[in-house]
Amino acid sequence: MTTLLSTTSYDALPGDLLAELEAGGLDPRALHQQVLLALAEDLPGGDVTSEATIPAEARGVADFAAREEGVVAGLGVAALVLHLVLGDDVTVTDRVPDGTRVAPGDVVMRVAGPIRGLLTAERTALNYASHLSGVATATAEWVDALAGTGARVLDTRKTLPTYRALQKYAVRCGGGVNHRFSLSDRAMVKDNHVVAAGGVVPALEAVRAAHPGLRVEVEVTTLEELRELLEVGCEEILLDNMPTETMAEAVRITAGRAVLEASGGLTVERAREVAATGVDYISVGALTHSVRVFDLGLDLREE
Repeated sequence: MTTLLSTTSYDALPGDLLAELEAGGLDPRALHQQVLLALAEDLPGGDVTSEATIPAEARGVADFAAREEGVVAGLGVAALVLHLVLGDDVTVTDRVPDGTRVAPGDVVMRVAGPIRGLLTAERTALNYASHLSGVATATAEWVDALAGTGARVLDTRKTLPTYRALQKYAVRCGGGVNHRFSLSDRAMVKDNHVVAAGGVVPALEAVRAAHPGLRVEVEVTTLEELRELLEVGCEEILLDNMPTETMAEAVRITAGRAVLEASGGLTVERAREVAATGVDYISVGALTHSVRVFDLGLDLREE
């Protein structure tokens, strides 16, 4: 049976790959454990098809190639999968940097090693890279739509459980900006907090008292709530589900006194219309919660 080799040890992985992942804002140790779980899901008893059809000594070269236009991300994670399956018996070359725009047919990574192991690792590697490239591609579409305006696209916490760091990394690869990572690194006063606290200002003041110095953003649904927050010096305000004309008026009222974020059911088709109001950011949950995977494939070279 094919099993993960002793090189699944974190310390046995290529140091340059681990350094690259860390430089990209990922935790390589946490990612190592996550990929091991993904592989265990696929290998409770070995790769029975590859073991039956491919001689153990067979070696080959395979290309990871784009089958559509977009932005790739997660190729370093795919390389990590290959090293966890094949240890140092795999060679990874011609890997383009994450964030690269590609066209159909472009080879984004080439791998060489035992064919059994390459095919054992194939689906897990593609699952990571295809999903993350889908996030990066969706983000890049928004970035392109906002080009030349003053607005930038933000992600949200609407991420797949355990995939948040990876999905937010992919957003950065696509040219987007990360909002808060967790419930702890920034306060975000939403509608339910406002109801529970008795208004936008009491909610803001409660957070300021409990966490002095922490960034606080408050959601508003009306221009009156906006005015109340501006009077007490709130510096980050989310305009929730406002019509375009109301957002434009909110920008005029704010007059640069706070950073404004537009949110709520926005589409890429409305991107420039919303940006034209003068808001600073547009947050888009769809970048991560309903992304379409990018079409990547792995093909053995016939030579």
